[in-house]
Amino acid sequence: MHIVVTGGAGFLGTLLTRRLLDLADAGDVDLQRITSLDLAPSRVEDARVASVVGAITDPTIVAEALGDGVGAVYHLAAELSGGSEADFDAAMSVNVDGTRTLLEAARRAGSQGRPVRFVFTSSLAVFGGQMPDVVPSHWATQPDSTYGATKAIGEILVNEYTRKGYVDGLVCRLPTISVRPGLPNSAASSFASGIIREPLSGVASQVPVPHDTRMWLSSPRTVVTNLAHALTLDSASLPRWRVLDLPGITVTVGEMLDSLERVGGAEARALVTDAPDDRVAAIVTSWPGAFDVTTATALGFAQDTSFDDAVAQYRDDVALPPAR
Repeated sequence: MHIVVTGGAGFLGTLLTRRLLDLADAGDVDLQRITSLDLAPSRVEDARVASVVGAITDPTIVAEALGDGVGAVYHLAAELSGGSEADFDAAMSVNVDGTRTLLEAARRAGSQGRPVRFVFTSSLAVFGGQMPDVVPSHWATQPDSTYGATKAIGEILVNEYTRKGYVDGLVCRLPTISVRPGLPNSAASSFASGIIREPLSGVASQVPVPHDTRMWLSSPRTVVTNLAHALTLDSASLPRWRVLDLPGITVTVGEMLDSLERVGGAEARALVTDAPDDRVAAIVTSWPGAFDVTTATALGFAQDTSFDDAVAQYRDDVALPPAR
């Protein structure tokens, strides 16, 4: 199988590429090659990984990436929440027009009556307004941000292309991923990693939202495991409306800081201070903090057990010393 990963040079795309290669090595995925489609080359050095450098809004670039014989597309590339709110036109171009361009290319690439599996990563940001404490499956989307609006449009597009038989789509709404390595990004939720990542490295960090803000979180390992699992699901097992809220855990920001102290020590916790940011808070507090994920878990998607484990995973993955 030929798999295309948009955003393949990014944090999540890199982890997913490595995960798919590991599964292929174990004989669990029939994989011949992976093509990363991004604005920079893939960071994965493997003979099975090729890079097409360019924008997902360029039909010529997209056609080059999909080429012949593509079996699956993971669409991870996006203008993120903070950047989308700051630049409406960029968000619409990348997140709506780019998604449509990819869907059209995948539609043309389907062969012998077998549509391409199209896995689209969506977001909690599609929700807003008044919500229950636990959001049930198929709760109506009501985004309160440009990013959320573009993701909601993407969900509808993937479902319509699937209904028409043009692709075999699956929308995976991801929890906020924490703890991410590397530098902060333009996502409004970037602090959810920063308040753990920076203090564990001895660097000060700031909390822009109230400590009682509920977050729906998942570790990078679990998210990548679940995205790889999405490739294996039989179409007949999927719901008619091809949208799944992937499993996460509900943690308040205050509880996240408690986990930081348990795993990283009081010295790490002391490096975190409050710096209220109304813009960030308005976006993040519009997102739900808990979901009914019965459908996803019944389909075999994994769930983290605790945020302490996610913090410890990050510490171990980047080889930081444990707290004394």
